[in-house]
Amino acid sequence: MKRALVTGGSGGIGAAVCRRLAADGCHVYVHANSRFAQAEKFAAEIVANGGSAAAVAFDVADRDGTETALRKLLDVGPIQIVVNNAGIHDDAVMPGMRPEQWSRVIDVSLNGFFNVTQPLLMPMIGTRWGRIINVSSVAALAGNRGQTNYAAAKAGLHGATKALALEVASRGITVNAVAPGIIDSAMTEGVFAQEAIEKFVPMKRAGTPQEVADLIGFLASERAGYISGQIISINGAMI
Repeated sequence: MKRALVTGGSGGIGAAVCRRLAADGCHVYVHANSRFAQAEKFAAEIVANGGSAAAVAFDVADRDGTETALRKLLDVGPIQIVVNNAGIHDDAVMPGMRPEQWSRVIDVSLNGFFNVTQPLLMPMIGTRWGRIINVSSVAALAGNRGQTNYAAAKAGLHGATKALALEVASRGITVNAVAPGIIDSAMTEGVFAQEAIEKFVPMKRAGTPQEVADLIGFLASERAGYISGQIISINGAMI
């Protein structure tokens, strides 16, 4: 049984990804930071439905704390599927953005990618099979007013995805990024009116977490073994 870690696993997209990977036969670590009780409850639901899961808690922006938590997971064996889904946004136009708004968003989405992925690489390389999937955003491709920090963090993931894909390609490990558009989740609730969605999304609707999870599930599977270094949009033809 392959072991998968989904950061931000208690949120909308993260929870859908956890369900999908569990349904595909993986043991899933549902990660959370401040919402650990929710992650525990969700992991228990997966187990109750016949899957295999456990909750883990750490702050991906805390390098030492993340390494300590991952070392405990690696004591059991390598993790071969990593979904870097943890991310936050703290929006403000650049002239009024506080330094801490910039730093915290970068710390979680971009530094968090390094803090989680780097300690897992050598054990993964030892198995000569792995899947690393980074959850980005349409904001990294097209920009978005008030999200310079968020767009920068996610765009940084794109460069990291392509470079790391080159480094581990010969070891049977793929690295890809998924860039969702407007997805119906708690993060977007109340942010986009239906009129705005119909204006910006040619398909005239928001995507669902399950649609994103299905794409990630495919990229994490054996069938996607020749797809690597790609930024794959899922945005209803927005761009």
